[in-house]
Amino acid sequence: MLNRHLLSVGYGREAADTVIKNGQLVNVLTGEVYPADIAIADGRVAAVGDVSKQTGPDTEIIDAEGKFMTPGLIDGHLHIECSKLSVTMFADLVSRYGTTSAVSGLDQILVAAGLDGVKEFLEEAENAPMRVWWGAPVKAPYTIPESNVGYRFAVEEHKVAQQMPECVGLWETVQEFVEYEDDEALTAMEMGAKNGLQAFGCAPLADARRIAGYAASGVALCHESYSPEEELEKMRNGIDILIRESTAAPMLEENIKVVTEMGAPTNRVGFCTDDVTSSDILSRGHLDYVVRLAISKGITPVEAIQMATVNTARMFRLDHLIGSLAPGRFADILFVDSLEDFRPSVVLKGGKIVAKNGKSVKAPVAPERSEKLKNTFKLTPVTADDFRVAAEGATATVRTIVLSKGVAFKRGGNVVDLPIVDGVIQADAAQDTALLTVVERYGKTNNKPVGFVQGFGISKGAMATSASPDDNNIVCAGMNPEDMAVAVNEVIRLGGGQVVVEDGKVIASLPLPVGGVVADITAEDMIAEEAKLDKAAHEQLGSDVKFPFIQLFFLSITAIPDWAMTDLGLIDCIDFKVVDPIISIQ
Repeated sequence: MLNRHLLSVGYGREAADTVIKNGQLVNVLTGEVYPADIAIADGRVAAVGDVSKQTGPDTEIIDAEGKFMTPGLIDGHLHIECSKLSVTMFADLVSRYGTTSAVSGLDQILVAAGLDGVKEFLEEAENAPMRVWWGAPVKAPYTIPESNVGYRFAVEEHKVAQQMPECVGLWETVQEFVEYEDDEALTAMEMGAKNGLQAFGCAPLADARRIAGYAASGVALCHESYSPEEELEKMRNGIDILIRESTAAPMLEENIKVVTEMGAPTNRVGFCTDDVTSSDILSRGHLDYVVRLAISKGITPVEAIQMATVNTARMFRLDHLIGSLAPGRFADILFVDSLEDFRPSVVLKGGKIVAKNGKSVKAPVAPERSEKLKNTFKLTPVTADDFRVAAEGATATVRTIVLSKGVAFKRGGNVVDLPIVDGVIQADAAQDTALLTVVERYGKTNNKPVGFVQGFGISKGAMATSASPDDNNIVCAGMNPEDMAVAVNEVIRLGGGQVVVEDGKVIASLPLPVGGVVADITAEDMIAEEAKLDKAAHEQLGSDVKFPFIQLFFLSITAIPDWAMTDLGLIDCIDFKVVDPIISIQ
């Protein structure tokens, strides 16, 4: 919509609301760095350069003190809820480090509270120091075979979602949806094309044949590449690249080689963090850290800043609003002392200072939560009998999911023999084998399948979480059914959360009452609570995994080879089918 005040300020007929003086402009549109002032009207850039005509007696003056001025950073693919922080609290955290925009599917609240939940989160973002641009999931849940959730998101929902002004495209267009011609996903993509909305990809480990078909579907970009060779093949086929540097999948050091060693153009590469924890951000930063890391790997400072700003904005067709410091764009501006050691000291969103020297200027205040967001559990308490696997014999040969130590995005499988005692298959600490269940929490079924997992290193007790993408049912791993029942029931009682149980007692817990997936607490408080959970899992249950709850968190994602567990049971993530974990009984 045309803003006449902004227009008049741009022409110098009216005075700006705010003028920033004495700065060095990093012009990501031309790659230049030069002295310039910035005039701001109604939260947007009105003029850049000599803005003396735009400066009036009532204009607020901000002195940049010779610092470099760059656009606010843009995260091209971010699951906000996977931080377990609400939109308000997450925005408060990352804006301190210069992230002023993010593209997110809000897919975790979507499956728990529906489109109404998404709308509440988007409304919440309007008052937060970070803008949220919404990518409507091409289809949710993403699990194959499809698990049970509170709210499916498919063709009928797209008829509403694609008309929402916040919707910028179709999120997580999973490669298998396209290759195997999932009718709902392809119909949503056809609707998107008619509405001028691009499809955003999710195609990990795709080979050349798959990439060609994927590109032919109209997918515009992809954040899921596991090698620079895979990235280059996608770029050659017309798909732009977002290099991911997340807590569980730190991939920039390897994947930036597509530019530094393979010669791919930088203007088709952006950045994203996908899934990040509060502790990671507070210890190293957010996208500012990604910029510094790219520079350390041979990218020039201006090019790295372009990757974190205008490149990403262009990919999402948002460059008329964000990504550069040019007239008409939101005045999301960073002051930086050094381009080589990129660390924002002042952060503005819409021309207002929201953070200084790594601290927010205002304490975050979350909105009042609706009943739809607070009451997402529709199940009765469980019992230990729900998690006993009956078998007649002495030994059971079973399939297990095997965790990769320290890397949540890799999982293998194994076959082990477990003892049968009193007609029940037992967990076995000697073989690092625990019981594993996923309890459907939305009242759609009574599903509580039980399988087996190796790699947690626990010798007793149980751990449970309701924050568990992609369906956010309750995932629980434990060494005995009794402690597992206590853990699951505590999650239910909390209305969502993460729990550690030992000898029938809850010894650590983190409530996640907003949709059962996030909490309205600060990042500092989140770190303290996560530390208590990890300490209990390590010191009292014996886990030797660095981040046990991150591993538990991701066990339901069927897009991660080779095995997963959903409320349907053990999932073969290669052939995408439910498999009986019990092979034989001896």
